[in-house]
Amino acid sequence: MKTDATTGNPRAAGPASSTPRKAGKFTSPLGRDLNRRSYILTAILSFCGLVAVWTLMASLELVDPLFLPSPLAVLGKLGEQAASGELWEDMAVSTYRVFMGFLLASAMALPIGLLAGASRRLEAVIEPVIDFIRYMPVVAFVPLTILWVGTDDAQKFLIIWMGTFFQQVLMVSDAVRTVPAQFQNLGATLGLSRTRILLRIVFPASMPRIWDALRVTLGWAWTWLVVAELVAATSGMGYRITQAQRFLATDTIIGYVIVLGIIGLVCDQILRISGRKLFRYTKGR
Repeated sequence: MKTDATTGNPRAAGPASSTPRKAGKFTSPLGRDLNRRSYILTAILSFCGLVAVWTLMASLELVDPLFLPSPLAVLGKLGEQAASGELWEDMAVSTYRVFMGFLLASAMALPIGLLAGASRRLEAVIEPVIDFIRYMPVVAFVPLTILWVGTDDAQKFLIIWMGTFFQQVLMVSDAVRTVPAQFQNLGATLGLSRTRILLRIVFPASMPRIWDALRVTLGWAWTWLVVAELVAATSGMGYRITQAQRFLATDTIIGYVIVLGIIGLVCDQILRISGRKLFRYTKGR
């Protein structure tokens, strides 16, 4: 037992080199935290490294240019597509389709998932059916959707809906179950009805997790859009990729895939930043 030098009172022994921890500062035991500027710089360098490896492989002709054209060849082809207007038209058509299908799925999944997460009885009715259907491959339904609704945009909406709706219901219901029971008990103590507890307490408390679920499923929506446009389509980015494959235009295929990745990344970052603005109170949890 050591003694305090000023008061003479005993104090607990501790590490000689211990330093006070700053209040409110969390440092990961796996490594130092990065500030925002360092994070962005590291992310940019990782993309530059990927392009450098691609350029090196193309310049050394380690892979036949038919299968892996150089970044400059892909960029030049995209420039041609942009100058002719095809790229912008395909992007507009595909973006319209994916957001329409995604919004339809989200508008239906939110209330169903909310009810399934809040009611044990409704969970027993809804979740087994959802679990059963979500394991069915959406690709197998493509021929059926063509028979059901034809080959126009409705078929694309249906494919996107099928690929995202069932997953969204389960993710939303899981988010609702994370709301502490004390919140609901407090609402009951204040005399709120079950409906008001659900809408004023449970739903707002689960929104941060629901927002993250929407971010994830938006990425899936882009995947299912391309699947829908690869078959029975006359426009869109997936259609253009199919046409390029028939003529062995690898530069067009890779260029459009990169554009799809950029669009998806931009959409994801928009939702991420919006989530930070909307749910500032979750920072630091």
